[in-house]
Amino acid sequence: MVLVSRFFCFFRDSLSFKNEIDHYFEIQPVVTTFLLWILVLDTLVVIPFAILRAHQRPVKYSAIRIMNVAVNALLTIFFLYLLPIIIKETGSEFFKAMYRPHFEVGYVFLSNLIASIFTLIVLSKYYLKLRFHFNIQLWKDMLTYGFPVMIAGLAFVVNETFDKVFLKELLPEETAVFDVARYGACYKLGVFMVLFRMAYTLGIEPFFFSYAKNDDAPTKYATITKYFVLCGSLMMLVIIVFADFIKQFYITNENFWSAMEIVPYIILANLMLGIYTNLSVWYKLQDKTKIGAYISVAGAVVTVLFNFILIPYLGILGSAITTLIAYAFMMTVSYILGQKSYPIPYDKKAIGLYLGSSVLFSYIYFYNFRENYIVGITFLLLFIALIAYKEQKLIQRILK
Repeated sequence: MVLVSRFFCFFRDSLSFKNEIDHYFEIQPVVTTFLLWILVLDTLVVIPFAILRAHQRPVKYSAIRIMNVAVNALLTIFFLYLLPIIIKETGSEFFKAMYRPHFEVGYVFLSNLIASIFTLIVLSKYYLKLRFHFNIQLWKDMLTYGFPVMIAGLAFVVNETFDKVFLKELLPEETAVFDVARYGACYKLGVFMVLFRMAYTLGIEPFFFSYAKNDDAPTKYATITKYFVLCGSLMMLVIIVFADFIKQFYITNENFWSAMEIVPYIILANLMLGIYTNLSVWYKLQDKTKIGAYISVAGAVVTVLFNFILIPYLGILGSAITTLIAYAFMMTVSYILGQKSYPIPYDKKAIGLYLGSSVLFSYIYFYNFRENYIVGITFLLLFIALIAYKEQKLIQRILK
């Protein structure tokens, strides 16, 4: 109970900064309150979700995640679209009481908050079973392992978000706002690779830890990495071939399409980050997470340095190239250090072949035959044929 009391005291103190936050970001005070509670509730469900992952319960994990998204989406539609219509058609005092004009952003956060409350209720049984006991040694071990991970997470935030900050500061003032807007719009096309990487990471990390004691663990990790690169390379080529078709649904403002040149760099950068996730298994298994923090911080430094160098000359393309350089750097450093500390027999020839072929086909298509889908689909079929030829034994096993 003491821990719970201290937690809520800390949260109360955090709320005391609301006025400063509201003023700085120019948002309504109630929105800040919603945001803080969302962060609290989402943090509380991290442990139950980790338990589901550790126990290899992907169906239940996915079902609860999907329910969270569904509740959030349905409530957003209700508040923003259906509620005004219901009030107009029925004049119901009940619905009028919950409606607030010019509160669209607030309704989005309110929907998110309710979805987070719903998720915590669904997972509450994991907290009801807890018996509070403070283990000093476990606490020290968690800090030793987790603190560097937190630092790495902060460095990752720099890599993911500071590009927009640098663009706003380093580009000419008269065009900066528009350039940041079109950069952010086209950056969204990388979401497919991001989702692939995140889904893979959620599923594979528990396996890495549970399989670590097996004698053939390094060989198994090498095989998994090869097939991740294979699938990621295929997905990259598919996204780049159909990027101009997809943009019509994701980027409704045609004025932003002029930033499409950044898309291949962003997608490849996210694939590199996924490969880095695979290569980072060595320091996680050996409880050397501080090495991961060093790598991530170094990646953040690369991000800052190259943004300052490239943006004044290349504009938004310089920022996209910087993202790719940062993640490629992290991937390379992790591989070199990992092979010294925890050797894994990666199939470098196959990985290089799949990744190199995908990059080559993507480059030739996007910068020479863009929107020529005959050429694009031909490249896709050639890449699939390459996979079929190189992975004949695997395909035969699957078919059997």
